[in-house]
Amino acid sequence: MTLQQLKYVIEVANRGSINEAAKRLFISQPSLSNAIRELEEEIQIAIFERSNKGISLSKEGVEFLSYARQVVEQAELLESRYLNAKPSSQHFSVSTQHYAFAVNAFVSLVSEYGQDEYELALRETKTYEIIEDVKNLRSEIGILYLNEFNGKVINKLLKSGNLQFNSLFIAKPHIFISIKNPLAKQSIVTIDQLQNYPYLSFDQGEYNSFHFAEEILSTMSHQKSIRVNDRATLFNLLIGLNGYTISTGVLSSDLNGNEIIPVPLDCDETINVGWISHSHIPLSKLGAAYVAALQQAIAPMAF
Repeated sequence: MTLQQLKYVIEVANRGSINEAAKRLFISQPSLSNAIRELEEEIQIAIFERSNKGISLSKEGVEFLSYARQVVEQAELLESRYLNAKPSSQHFSVSTQHYAFAVNAFVSLVSEYGQDEYELALRETKTYEIIEDVKNLRSEIGILYLNEFNGKVINKLLKSGNLQFNSLFIAKPHIFISIKNPLAKQSIVTIDQLQNYPYLSFDQGEYNSFHFAEEILSTMSHQKSIRVNDRATLFNLLIGLNGYTISTGVLSSDLNGNEIIPVPLDCDETINVGWISHSHIPLSKLGAAYVAALQQAIAPMAF
C-alpha cells in the first residue's frame, strides 16, 4: 500500500468517477483503475462498487476512505513542516436543505480558513441526497430537520448509514411571504387563512415522499401548489405570486434582502434543525470549524 494509492482512492471518491479522477490526476484511466484494483487485492476488500450507473463507495470503502484521508493529511503536514512543500489545497463539502444560515456559515468558513488554493462545495439539495452524500463521504456534514412526523423514517436511514444527528436549534413553524402579501401585517396566521394562496415547496425528485419533504405539514392538501428546485426561484415566486412556504422563520437579510419576511404559523408542530455526520469518523479541521460557524450564525436568533 502506497501513499499515492491512497491519494488515488480519495480523488476517485471526491469525483465519483474514474474518468474524472484520472483527468485531475493527469494519468490514464486504465492506469488509475489498475492501481485501485491492485490496492483492493492487497487489502482484500472492494473499496468501490462498480455498475452500469458508475462507481460508488462500498460499506468497507467508506471506512477505508476515512483512514486514508487521515493518513494523507498527516503526510502532507510532515511534507509541509520538513520538506518546505507547498500546502495542499483544502477540501470540504457540506450538503444542506435550503437554509440561509448554512450559507452564512459557509461564507464565514471560507473567510477565515480560505488559502490561496481550496476546493470546497456547498450543495443545497434534496433530503435523501443529503443523507446519501454524508453516508458515502461526498460531504462531511449534512444539514436537515427532524420532527415527530419524519423522525422514524429519517432516523432509520441515519442508523443504517452509521450517521448521527446533532441538534442546532428547535424552532416553531413560520411562513415566508412577501412584505406585500395581505397576511404580512398579521402577528400570526392560521392554516385556514393560507388556503387561497399558492403553496411553494422544494421538489424531492424520485424520493418525493411526505417524509422527505423540506416543509413540515407535508400531508396537507393545497388548492394551489408549485414545486421548485432552488431557493432563488422560490423567493421570486413568493414575491411575484403572493405565495408562501413553511420553514423555520430564520432568514438572512444579507442574502435574501428585505422583501421576504417570516410570520409565525398557528400550529403545535416544532422543527428540530441539526447537522449529520459519520458516527465513528472525527470531524476534520474544516468540519469542526464549519460546525462552530453554524452555531455562531444562529446565535443571534431567539427560538
